[in-house]
Amino acid sequence: MFYGRYGVNINQSIRKLSLLFIGLFIALSGGLVYWQVVVAQAVTSNVHNGRACMTDNAPKRGRIFDRNGVLLAESVPDPTGNVCGYKRVYHLQDYPSLAGLIGYYISPLYSSSGIEHQFDDYLSGRLGATALGNTINATLHRPIVGSDIYLTIDTRIQKQLDYNFDHFAPPPDQFNVYKTDRASAIVADPHTGEILAMLSRPTFDPNRIASGDLAYFNSLEKNPEQPLLERPLQATYVPGSIYKTVTLMTALDSGHAQLTDPFYNDKNPSHPQAIGPITLGHGDETETFGPVGNNIEGYTFHYPVDLRYGYTHSDNIIFAQVGVDTGESTWLDYNSRFYVGKQIPFDLPVTVSHVTRPNGQPLGTNGLGENAFGQGFDAVTPMQMTMFDNAIANNGALMRPMLIKKIVDPNGTVISSPTPETLATPISDTTASQVRDAMYGVVQCGSGKFGPTAAYPPLLNTSPYGIIAKTGTGQAGGPVGAQAWLLTQAPYQNPQLTIVAMKENGGEAGSAVGPWLTHTYNDVFSNIIKINPVPPAPLDYCATTGLLQ
Repeated sequence: MFYGRYGVNINQSIRKLSLLFIGLFIALSGGLVYWQVVVAQAVTSNVHNGRACMTDNAPKRGRIFDRNGVLLAESVPDPTGNVCGYKRVYHLQDYPSLAGLIGYYISPLYSSSGIEHQFDDYLSGRLGATALGNTINATLHRPIVGSDIYLTIDTRIQKQLDYNFDHFAPPPDQFNVYKTDRASAIVADPHTGEILAMLSRPTFDPNRIASGDLAYFNSLEKNPEQPLLERPLQATYVPGSIYKTVTLMTALDSGHAQLTDPFYNDKNPSHPQAIGPITLGHGDETETFGPVGNNIEGYTFHYPVDLRYGYTHSDNIIFAQVGVDTGESTWLDYNSRFYVGKQIPFDLPVTVSHVTRPNGQPLGTNGLGENAFGQGFDAVTPMQMTMFDNAIANNGALMRPMLIKKIVDPNGTVISSPTPETLATPISDTTASQVRDAMYGVVQCGSGKFGPTAAYPPLLNTSPYGIIAKTGTGQAGGPVGAQAWLLTQAPYQNPQLTIVAMKENGGEAGSAVGPWLTHTYNDVFSNIIKINPVPPAPLDYCATTGLLQ
């Protein structure tokens, strides 16, 4: 054994030094593996990592298309350097009201919205068949490529919805029609649940946001008209008389009422009344309904009228009694069947609608009576009303609303393709058919027949495609117009489409919204989803059915 001058074992020292270097090498290798593989994706996407915005590192987001392959959003290299690597470009010139649904995206350093936010993991390549490959790309500083998303939206229908909103708005008269540019609309296929078009007005320019125009974005946030709010999904409103459809459906399906049930004007407390006044409830739950708000006094001359007549002419007094007679537990149960008070299963978050007191206390007779005709504590989203509309059109079966048609990876492989899903069958096909029959009466003989002026056609009842509907004027309080709602389907024998639309503070729905939707149905059924016109109602239909008295 060799010893040095001072008696040190040199071989042992070399061995220790070698072990030290080996240990340091293992530690260094482990660190490299940890930072470049295990947490590489998290580091790359971290908003505090400036390298995420270098051209070689910035993700190239997947594209967004409509159901037919029309390009709606894509990423292109940004020569200005104002945004992170690639600039998002939106092609929404012909359908500007899609902006809120699709949303906006600037870079990993900023927030996003809509589809861009909800499906960011797919669009950015963090989920899907290419996720592993993108982890390697990030490690090697190669661009990450995201998956493409195809929506159920049909831009042909969306274009007509936008165009008709802009071109068929009756002039305001501050009586039937009030000036407003705030509106929502949802066009759906009730048999699949697919959302074919969705309008939210006012809208915004996502290209300005994507270009990093923060002054513009800040102005949108401060705008009192809330253009960034996706109204069909995020805003709740008092529904007014369209909610009589829910009460009618509940009463018929639960066996508490029939369309032929009579309502009198004889002031006899043993008879259901059409005009009132009539007092319902006891003690603190007592409320007197009518004669104000009966909606039929002045042109109804023969009594009794039946429940179908009360629905056709939107009589509040009749529906307060029907709701109270049905009972709070039954009425709330049917609401719950359609996801009122619960999160609607959809591809984007939907604000929860509610029909109960804010403090959770029972509605009581008075609250139930008001709720039954669409006032009281009712606050619902347009998407919630689409849930009711679709089940009625689909013979009682409620389909899960769908917005995503498919997700496709960069190699063209379909990695997700949702299929239509039946959530429940909350009402019978008989009930659905009876409600559709009542909605047909609304358009032919009642509140859906009349427009702003005789010189402003077409109205709902003029369409050759058999539109059926329920109007709603949700009283908002103050001097502004009511929330103008329309719940519609067509054609009435076998509905192929539903459209729920509303104008905030628009006034009377038949006047304010009717021309917009009439043109939309006519355009869609004539040029896009082509169907034959349906037979018109007989000229004496309203008289022979007793819907005019």
